[in-house]
Amino acid sequence: MGEILVGTASWTDKTLLQSGWYPPGVTTPEERLRYYAERFPLVEVDSTYYALPADETARLWAQRTPPGFTFDVKAFSLLTGHPTRPAALPKDLRVESGPETRNLYPRDLDPGRIDQIWARFLAALRPLGEQGKLGALLFQFPRWFPISRRNKDYIVECRRRCEPLRISVEFRNRTWMSEENQAETLEFLGRHAIPYVCVDMPQGYPCSIPPVTAVTADLEIVRFHGRSDKWTSKDIHERFGYLYSRDELKEWAPRLRELAEQTSGTHVLMNNCYRDYAQVNAGQLAALLRASQCPVRPASAAQEQ
Repeated sequence: MGEILVGTASWTDKTLLQSGWYPPGVTTPEERLRYYAERFPLVEVDSTYYALPADETARLWAQRTPPGFTFDVKAFSLLTGHPTRPAALPKDLRVESGPETRNLYPRDLDPGRIDQIWARFLAALRPLGEQGKLGALLFQFPRWFPISRRNKDYIVECRRRCEPLRISVEFRNRTWMSEENQAETLEFLGRHAIPYVCVDMPQGYPCSIPPVTAVTADLEIVRFHGRSDKWTSKDIHERFGYLYSRDELKEWAPRLRELAEQTSGTHVLMNNCYRDYAQVNAGQLAALLRASQCPVRPASAAQEQ
């Protein structure tokens, strides 16, 4: 049975900083990351979705965390086909655009610029890989990315570009996991040893993906987005501001154990990022898994919440 790592998506959300989860004396970026890493063995970096990380940033992340700590890293928005602010690109890679240009897409850049963005994104993460602290690069594809041969080829291209680093894939277009396509999707990912990101999220919306647990590689990843009834809100905190009950988390314990029995590692990330909801639920879920005799990796200063 593989080890289970439980953590949260982000440790710097502004509402988390305002919640009181960090003690009064913990105020700098270094202190916050060290404090977080004493309590959880895993974190997801979401800032890399909004901008390419600076060369020094990942080196500092590696220095500020203990041995065995793991970072999953979200892919830059342009690499997954999401709208990207022109200012998010390095100055030397920006394209001329009028004041009315609010967002860029891959089609707006020439192949040479795209190659440079890939190269800089991956190079910036090298310190984490060298320290053995890089888990998987999360490629979360948008709702306008349906199942197709072209899109499958692009996922394989992402895997190739990132090697020897590994990627994981999360879908927001339900055609991938519809009843008629689910087996095809999982077979495709399994054939290429790409972890399928299982999700717990609100159901009944056009972008809803069912909470299917499936193993397609030796690493499995589960992300909890909450079950807010305001999933369509433009306010990100209304969408993700959901505190799971203990019973809701308990439902997942046997499913996570089953995943762990089929993999060498399972990453579980709470993405209900509003105030300290994710941290509270991550602590509760880790405790439930330990009570179920699951091999949960402890943090350097385990703290059940």
